[in-house]
Amino acid sequence: MLITGLASSLLLVSCKNDEKILDALADYNHVMEEKGYHFGDRLTLPKEVTDNAESIFISFGDKETSDLKIDRKFFEFGDNKVTFQIKTKGGETLNQDATINVFTKTREQNIPYEIIAEYPHDPKNFVEGFFLDGNTVYESDGMKGESQLIKYTLGNTVPALTEKQSQEIFSEGCAVVGDKIYQLTYQNKIGFIYDKNTYKKVSEFDLPDEFAEGWGLTYDGKNLIADTGSNDLYFLDVNNPSKVVKKVPVGGNKEVYNQINELEYHNGFIYANVWHTPYVLKIDPASGEVTGKFDFTEITAKNTGDNSEHVLNGIAFKGDNMLVTGKNWPAIYEVALK
Repeated sequence: MLITGLASSLLLVSCKNDEKILDALADYNHVMEEKGYHFGDRLTLPKEVTDNAESIFISFGDKETSDLKIDRKFFEFGDNKVTFQIKTKGGETLNQDATINVFTKTREQNIPYEIIAEYPHDPKNFVEGFFLDGNTVYESDGMKGESQLIKYTLGNTVPALTEKQSQEIFSEGCAVVGDKIYQLTYQNKIGFIYDKNTYKKVSEFDLPDEFAEGWGLTYDGKNLIADTGSNDLYFLDVNNPSKVVKKVPVGGNKEVYNQINELEYHNGFIYANVWHTPYVLKIDPASGEVTGKFDFTEITAKNTGDNSEHVLNGIAFKGDNMLVTGKNWPAIYEVALK
């Protein structure tokens, strides 16, 4: 009876100790999820964890590390879903899931601007893709039964060319590459390639397996760049858009910019709006760091009205000035960057 009682007491102490380790780790993870980490930072786990641990691993599914450092080999900007695996000095193995948020060290700068011109825009158009070449606008409009690719002169709302898509198609972002226009679809899992001058369809392609949905699209002179409503940019082979060349997660200083949407590449940077916000981000495509941010609250407030879906969703460049518009907006705004 004495031996049984002693064993029960030891088991109880061990269980309480394990609970203390997991509780301390949970509290630490909760605080750090809000605060976030930067690349190069080390995880300074609580003493309740380190004093009682024989080994600590961080698991990322099929890979793991015992180096408690925020290393680019394992982590990326944004939410990193991981599992802490702790082998205690008492021989127990404890597991706890956690989210490790990684942010940029440098705060993104607010970019000042001035509205210098306003052009008419057809408010029936649910803008998903927007590009300016010379004085010609190439626009992709969404919604099932209303999806289309149109072409018109800036300042004129009457299309010079229109290509209507079939009823089941919900069109998304578009990009001009030479004499072709590439266009994504939302959940149809296909993309289209059109002749830029005639709007005749050249071919179709399957969206990459990594895509649950198609959102924004642009071209950097080498690769198509797409997003899918997360904080990831996907670089696609322009000769085979079904193939992902690389993925670059986007990160801010204190925010995980999920739901980046319409994209525009200009002078070495990617510009992206964030769905359901008045913000356009300036992104370094090599690192994914958000280096600057435009706050277009003044413009969006004039155009959203009572419909929360009438969001900012069109970015193009007219020289060094930016054009912005949105879904069902009656206007296109030209802004000069200060």
